[in-house]
Amino acid sequence: MTLHARNFIAGEWVASSDLAPDVNPSNTAEIVGHFPRATKAEAERAIAAAKAAFPGWSRSTLQERHDVLKRISDEILARKEELGAILSREEGKTLPEGIGEVARAGQIFGFFAGEALRLAGEIIGSVRPGVGVEVTREGVGVVGLITPWNFPAAIPAWKIAPALCYGNTVVLKPADLVPATAHALGEIIARSGLPAGVFNLVMGRGSVVGEALLASPDVDAISFTGSVGTGRKIAATCVASSPMKKVQLEMGGKNPFVVLDDADIKVAVEAAVNGAFFSTGQRCTASSRLIVTDGIHDAFVAALVERLQGLTVDDALKAGTHIGPVVDQSQLDQDLNYIKIGKDEGAKLAFGGDLIKREAPGFYLTPALFTGASNDMRIAREEIFGPVAAVVRVKDYDEALAAANDTEFGLSAGIATTSLKHATHFKRNVQAGMVMVNLPTAGVDYHVPFGGRKGSSYGPREQGRYAAEFYTTVKTSYTLA
Repeated sequence: MTLHARNFIAGEWVASSDLAPDVNPSNTAEIVGHFPRATKAEAERAIAAAKAAFPGWSRSTLQERHDVLKRISDEILARKEELGAILSREEGKTLPEGIGEVARAGQIFGFFAGEALRLAGEIIGSVRPGVGVEVTREGVGVVGLITPWNFPAAIPAWKIAPALCYGNTVVLKPADLVPATAHALGEIIARSGLPAGVFNLVMGRGSVVGEALLASPDVDAISFTGSVGTGRKIAATCVASSPMKKVQLEMGGKNPFVVLDDADIKVAVEAAVNGAFFSTGQRCTASSRLIVTDGIHDAFVAALVERLQGLTVDDALKAGTHIGPVVDQSQLDQDLNYIKIGKDEGAKLAFGGDLIKREAPGFYLTPALFTGASNDMRIAREEIFGPVAAVVRVKDYDEALAAANDTEFGLSAGIATTSLKHATHFKRNVQAGMVMVNLPTAGVDYHVPFGGRKGSSYGPREQGRYAAEFYTTVKTSYTLA
């Protein structure tokens, strides 16, 4: 039976007259479900419900918030195989990746359940006699959360959980490519014991729901993960709005993975394959630039090609699949266009980049590896967001570091080396928000800050205790004794 989903607004599941199909990228003949395309009026109703619920929820006890977040965490973790299958079916990640992402979502809610009990302030002595000073944090109000299609469980979780933990109310607009995961997550949150209006799920187009969130004077903050172009527009709108909205942006990446002559080649190849091609390369932290020094270049490329030859591209739910399909036709077209661009620019397609057929019709593309690329080529500068990576050959560490930093982005960076000197220097001097040594550039822990610099991120970090910087506002109170 095909699911006909509803939005969750003001504590009620609301049917929509406009439904859109959610297509399985592993089998385009299969419909995962039909999901709402909300109207502007429905989005505005959700915002009004969140505004009405904020005074009560912002004054809820720490125990109430802890209990809600813990219940959400427990149910997600108990159902991770079921929810992981839903995620993989609609997004195209392999089943182990889908289950792993859902588990991470559950862990994030569990972390913030603990943080709810650790909310603290400061008592500071005044420079004036007889005056006391308190510094406290409060929720910012109604928070609009706009999430992408590539991590349909983890990214909503790392936005929703801290928002609720710190006393905010939420309107979630998930990507319209992956509504089934958001709907399943919304069902769990809806029965967690939250008062009506604290959490609202409004599925639909960004041009309708997203615009309503940006236009409303009752939305106090926007947290967005997506493209650089959209992020810039959101930031400009938030600053120009009255009252001004707090804004947090996570955007693109063109992440370098440096391989030095002294690297353990097996470690380097595994990190490169994982970072560049797993999750079909559809990660903002993917290492799509492989910067390799002269002495190890040929051996590394040969070992990498051999490793790629052993990978299976197939249905996301099939056992033994290493790489699933691209998420949809539009993204597949973009990947193929960049492969053509790479060839036209003079890079050599050393492996893959082929459309392939499987048992069912789907968006299947073999991982593409370019060699002979230079750092000024489009395939080495622009985010492709697919299973496409380019090898840039450099002379030595200094040239590798310069190439790594020669980008408008600054999300994640990695290095493969056995030199403590080079590893230490790289960590201190690479221009990225996250640095990996002998590890893939993609793959981070849930209890530490996530984010980058330059064109990759804007505003406070996500995840961990640093999430409080966005989801709270600081108040300083003075009292004459």
